[in-house]
Amino acid sequence: MKTSVITLAHGRHAHLAAQQQALLRSTRLPDDYIVVAMADPEIPGRFPDPLLSGTVIEVPASGSALPLAAARNAGARAALDRGAGLLVFLDVDCLPAPELLAGYASAARDEAAAGRLLCGPVTYLDPPGQAGYDLDVLGTLDAPHPARPAPGPGEIVPDENPDLFWSLSFALTAADWHRIGGFCEDYTGYGGEDTDFARVAQRRGIGLAWIGAARAYHQWHPTQDPPVQHLADILRNANLFHDRWGTWPMGGWLEGFRKLGLMRGGTDEVPCTLTQPAPHPA
Repeated sequence: MKTSVITLAHGRHAHLAAQQQALLRSTRLPDDYIVVAMADPEIPGRFPDPLLSGTVIEVPASGSALPLAAARNAGARAALDRGAGLLVFLDVDCLPAPELLAGYASAARDEAAAGRLLCGPVTYLDPPGQAGYDLDVLGTLDAPHPARPAPGPGEIVPDENPDLFWSLSFALTAADWHRIGGFCEDYTGYGGEDTDFARVAQRRGIGLAWIGAARAYHQWHPTQDPPVQHLADILRNANLFHDRWGTWPMGGWLEGFRKLGLMRGGTDEVPCTLTQPAPHPA
C-alpha cells in the first residue's frame, strides 16, 4: 500500500525542515510526501528535501484566514492522484518517531483498526537548545498529551468518541477518505474543522483507533491559552459547528474567552459574538 505523508505549512520553515529530517530516519520511508503551502510562496523553492520523493502544491489564503480544511482536501487529492493507498497527515510542528509510518501502515491492515481513523500519541516538547532537537533521543522525551489515549508501542485501542480526534497526527486509507468525503470547507482558519471531520466519519461508521506505535513529537512554539490570536476564526467556526451538530465545540477555549471578556454566547442556543475587535492573527 503506497503511503503518502501530507503536511500543511505557512511559515514554520525550520519546523518543516526538521520534520523532513525526522522522516528520513523512518524505519519505513514515505512513498510520497505532499507539502501543501498555504499562501507561502517561499516553500516551493525550498521543499521537499531532495532525498524524499514528493512535491509541493500551493493553496491561496481565504481572506486573512488560513484555509486548513481546504488545504487538507487539496493535499489528499494530490496524494490520491499520485496513487496513495494510505494517507498520513502530520502537522508541520510534528516530528515523527522512526516507527510512526510503519506503525500506521501496520495498523491499517490490522483487524482491530480496520475502517477507523488511526491516531497516534503526541508529546509536546519543551523549547529546544540552540542546536535544535536531537532526533536521536526523541524517544527518551516521550510523554504523550494526557488529554488523549496513549497506548504503548504495539498496542491498538479502538475508540468511539469522535471529539477526541485531533489532526496533529492521523492516518486513514484511501477508501475511508472517500467514505468520509474530506473536510468541510465551510470552515476557514483555526478550530473545529477536525472535530467536524471525525463527527462525519462516525456518522458513516468510521470510529477512531489509537495506535501506540505511531508516536510523534510536537516542536515547541510560542502560544496562548486560550488562543486569542485565533479568536475570530474560533468563534466563526464554533457557530458553524453548532449549526451543523447542535453542540458547542472547543468548550474550554470558549469559556476562557468569556472569562477574558472577549465574547458572549457559545452556550445553549446563543451564538458566539465578539465583545470587542479580535486581535490580528500573528
